[in-house]
Amino acid sequence: MESVPSILNRLVSLVLLATVLAACSGAPQKTGGRIVDPSSVRVSGSVERDFDRALELLRGERYPEAIGLLQEVVQREQRLPAPYINLGMAYYKSGDEKHAEENLLRALEVFPNHPVAANELAVLYRRQGRFDEARELFISAQRQNPQYAPLMKNFGILCDLYLQDPQCALAQFERYLQLQPGDEEVPIWVAGLKRRIQ
Repeated sequence: MESVPSILNRLVSLVLLATVLAACSGAPQKTGGRIVDPSSVRVSGSVERDFDRALELLRGERYPEAIGLLQEVVQREQRLPAPYINLGMAYYKSGDEKHAEENLLRALEVFPNHPVAANELAVLYRRQGRFDEARELFISAQRQNPQYAPLMKNFGILCDLYLQDPQCALAQFERYLQLQPGDEEVPIWVAGLKRRIQ
């Protein structure tokens, strides 16, 4: 399995590049009881600068500083999921699962089924032994984000190691490999699953 720091670094970059603070998926968001088009959300330059600085702090594993700055960002800008996702990941890396969950849930309130937020929250639930909640979250998020490979990989891990459901794991890993054929580790897992299923 991929190391947590490696996953964090990739996801921080993914959140920055894929959402660039505006969650550029084009899907409408519900904010304050009304639907908001992410492309119409404009943020102040100071919010964007502080968000970028917080990402630098996260990459440098300076989590307390990143948390402080991200808290300031979400106080000023509450319409976008990326600051909440990164705040959740910073809390997670700091060992504060309660605040990690709160912020990932907030990201999902702002942008239901956001792939990164849903994946991170489901992994957190898996870590906490909340397997049914993790499973439901993976299933729901995959319906809305069928091309987001980490959902399949992490759901496969849940099925294999925690739910003891090799058929489910195999199906998830095979879907993942269709999206990420260059992964060298998962084919080994698939071969092992196929041996176990026979």
